[in-house]
Amino acid sequence: MEERTDNTTGRVVQLPEGEVILREGEINVNMYKILTGFAEIYVSYDEPEETVIGIIGPGECFGEFGLLLHKPAIYTVVSFSDISLFRISEEELGDFVRHNHSNAIDIMKNMANYMVIMRLQIELLVKELEAASPDNEKVKMIKEATEHPSYSWDDIWEE
Repeated sequence: MEERTDNTTGRVVQLPEGEVILREGEINVNMYKILTGFAEIYVSYDEPEETVIGIIGPGECFGEFGLLLHKPAIYTVVSFSDISLFRISEEELGDFVRHNHSNAIDIMKNMANYMVIMRLQIELLVKELEAASPDNEKVKMIKEATEHPSYSWDDIWEE
Protein backbone atom coordinates (compact mmCIF):
# COMPACT_ATOMS: atom_id res chain seq x y z
CA MET A 1 0.00 0.00 0.00
CA GLU A 2 1.42 3.32 -1.06
CA GLU A 3 0.55 6.30 1.13
CA ARG A 4 1.43 9.97 1.01
CA THR A 5 0.38 13.06 2.92
CA ASP A 6 -1.87 15.41 1.03
CA ASN A 7 -1.98 19.17 1.62
CA THR A 8 -5.76 19.06 2.11
CA THR A 9 -5.38 17.31 5.48
CA GLY A 10 -5.54 13.60 4.98
CA ARG A 11 -3.69 10.82 3.21
CA VAL A 12 -3.84 9.54 -0.32
CA VAL A 13 -3.72 5.75 -0.34
CA GLN A 14 -3.11 3.57 -3.41
CA LEU A 15 -4.45 0.00 -3.30
CA PRO A 16 -4.51 -2.84 -5.84
CA GLU A 17 -7.62 -4.60 -7.11
CA GLY A 18 -9.13 -7.07 -4.64
CA GLU A 19 -7.96 -5.34 -1.45
CA VAL A 20 -10.39 -5.28 1.50
CA ILE A 21 -10.55 -1.66 2.61
CA LEU A 22 -13.31 -1.87 5.21
CA ARG A 23 -14.64 -5.08 6.78
CA GLU A 24 -18.20 -5.65 7.99
CA GLY A 25 -18.37 -6.03 11.76
CA GLU A 26 -15.05 -4.28 12.45
CA ILE A 27 -14.71 -0.79 13.88
CA ASN A 28 -12.92 1.50 11.46
CA VAL A 29 -12.26 5.11 12.37
CA ASN A 30 -11.24 6.27 8.89
CA MET A 31 -13.41 7.72 6.18
CA TYR A 32 -12.51 7.44 2.50
CA LYS A 33 -13.26 9.36 -0.67
CA ILE A 34 -12.52 7.59 -3.95
CA LEU A 35 -10.23 9.65 -6.17
CA THR A 36 -9.75 7.09 -8.98
CA GLY A 37 -10.92 3.53 -9.48
CA PHE A 38 -13.92 1.61 -8.20
CA ALA A 39 -14.92 -0.42 -5.14
CA GLU A 40 -17.60 -3.03 -4.48
CA ILE A 41 -19.77 -2.94 -1.37
CA TYR A 42 -20.74 -6.33 0.09
CA VAL A 43 -22.76 -7.73 2.93
CA SER A 44 -21.71 -11.13 4.27
CA TYR A 45 -18.42 -10.94 2.35
CA ASP A 46 -16.59 -14.29 2.02
CA GLU A 47 -19.65 -16.14 3.33
CA PRO A 48 -22.08 -18.38 1.40
CA GLU A 49 -24.73 -15.61 1.37
CA GLU A 50 -22.26 -12.95 0.12
CA THR A 51 -24.12 -10.20 -1.74
CA VAL A 52 -22.82 -7.23 -3.71
CA ILE A 53 -25.03 -4.28 -2.79
CA GLY A 54 -23.28 -1.65 -4.86
CA ILE A 55 -20.31 -0.39 -6.82
CA ILE A 56 -18.94 3.06 -6.06
CA GLY A 57 -16.46 5.21 -7.90
CA PRO A 58 -14.70 8.58 -8.06
CA GLY A 59 -16.15 11.21 -5.77
CA GLU A 60 -18.05 8.76 -3.58
CA CYS A 61 -17.32 8.29 0.12
CA PHE A 62 -17.55 5.47 2.61
CA GLY A 63 -16.54 4.76 6.20
CA GLU A 64 -18.21 7.84 7.69
CA PHE A 65 -20.42 5.65 9.90
CA GLY A 66 -17.47 4.21 11.81
CA LEU A 67 -15.60 7.50 11.91
CA LEU A 68 -18.52 9.46 13.36
CA LEU A 69 -20.19 6.83 15.55
CA HIS A 70 -17.40 4.36 16.46
CA LYS A 71 -19.71 1.51 15.48
CA PRO A 72 -18.78 -1.61 13.50
CA ALA A 73 -19.02 -1.37 9.72
CA ILE A 74 -22.32 -2.56 8.27
CA TYR A 75 -20.72 -3.67 5.02
CA THR A 76 -17.38 -4.68 3.49
CA VAL A 77 -15.70 -2.55 0.83
CA VAL A 78 -13.28 -4.21 -1.62
CA SER A 79 -11.33 -2.48 -4.38
CA PHE A 80 -12.81 -3.53 -7.72
CA SER A 81 -9.83 -2.09 -9.61
CA ASP A 82 -6.60 -0.39 -8.66
CA ILE A 83 -7.86 2.47 -6.53
CA SER A 84 -6.69 5.79 -5.15
CA LEU A 85 -8.39 6.91 -1.95
CA PHE A 86 -8.31 10.03 0.14
CA ARG A 87 -8.30 8.81 3.75
CA ILE A 88 -9.40 11.02 6.64
CA SER A 89 -8.74 9.83 10.18
CA GLU A 90 -10.63 10.87 13.28
CA GLU A 91 -7.75 13.14 14.28
CA GLU A 92 -7.78 14.87 10.87
CA LEU A 93 -11.56 15.30 10.57
CA GLY A 94 -11.82 18.79 12.12
CA ASP A 95 -9.06 20.23 9.95
CA PHE A 96 -10.41 18.44 6.89
CA VAL A 97 -13.87 20.00 7.31
CA ARG A 98 -12.39 23.45 7.96
CA HIS A 99 -10.20 23.35 4.84
CA ASN A 100 -12.48 21.38 2.49
CA HIS A 101 -16.00 22.77 2.72
CA SER A 102 -17.15 21.34 -0.63
CA ASN A 103 -15.85 17.87 0.28
CA ALA A 104 -17.61 18.05 3.64
CA ILE A 105 -20.86 18.91 1.87
CA ASP A 106 -20.31 16.00 -0.55
CA ILE A 107 -19.90 13.67 2.42
CA MET A 108 -23.13 14.94 3.99
CA LYS A 109 -24.97 14.47 0.67
CA ASN A 110 -23.56 10.96 0.45
CA MET A 111 -24.82 10.15 3.94
CA ALA A 112 -28.25 11.62 3.16
CA ASN A 113 -28.49 9.53 -0.02
CA TYR A 114 -27.64 6.37 1.94
CA MET A 115 -30.34 7.20 4.49
CA VAL A 116 -32.95 7.61 1.74
CA ILE A 117 -31.91 4.32 0.13
CA MET A 118 -31.94 2.52 3.48
CA ARG A 119 -35.39 3.91 4.28
CA LEU A 120 -36.74 2.59 0.96
CA GLN A 121 -35.08 -0.79 1.54
CA ILE A 122 -36.61 -1.02 5.01
CA GLU A 123 -40.06 -0.22 3.63
CA LEU A 124 -39.70 -2.93 0.98
CA LEU A 125 -38.48 -5.42 3.57
CA VAL A 126 -41.41 -4.64 5.86
CA LYS A 127 -43.83 -5.26 2.98
CA GLU A 128 -42.15 -8.60 2.24
CA LEU A 129 -42.24 -9.60 5.91
CA GLU A 130 -45.91 -8.62 6.20
CA ALA A 131 -46.79 -10.70 3.14
CA ALA A 132 -44.89 -13.71 4.52
CA SER A 133 -46.03 -13.41 8.16
CA PRO A 134 -48.97 -11.01 8.53
CA ASP A 135 -49.73 -12.06 12.12
CA ASN A 136 -46.16 -12.09 13.45
CA GLU A 137 -45.78 -9.71 16.41
CA LYS A 138 -42.14 -8.89 15.60
CA VAL A 139 -43.17 -7.86 12.06
CA LYS A 140 -45.91 -5.65 13.51
CA MET A 141 -43.37 -3.96 15.79
CA ILE A 142 -40.98 -3.34 12.88
CA LYS A 143 -43.81 -1.84 10.84
CA GLU A 144 -44.74 0.38 13.77
CA ALA A 145 -41.13 1.54 14.12
CA THR A 146 -40.94 2.51 10.42
CA GLU A 147 -44.23 4.41 10.62
CA HIS A 148 -43.30 6.21 13.85
CA PRO A 149 -39.57 7.04 13.90
CA SER A 150 -39.62 7.94 17.60
CA TYR A 151 -40.23 4.26 18.36
CA SER A 152 -36.97 2.69 19.55
CA TRP A 153 -35.34 -0.03 17.44
CA ASP A 154 -33.80 -1.30 20.69
CA ASP A 155 -37.30 -2.23 21.86
CA ILE A 156 -37.64 -4.56 18.88
CA TRP A 157 -34.30 -6.32 19.17
CA GLU A 158 -34.29 -6.74 22.96
CA GLU A 159 -37.31 -9.07 22.96
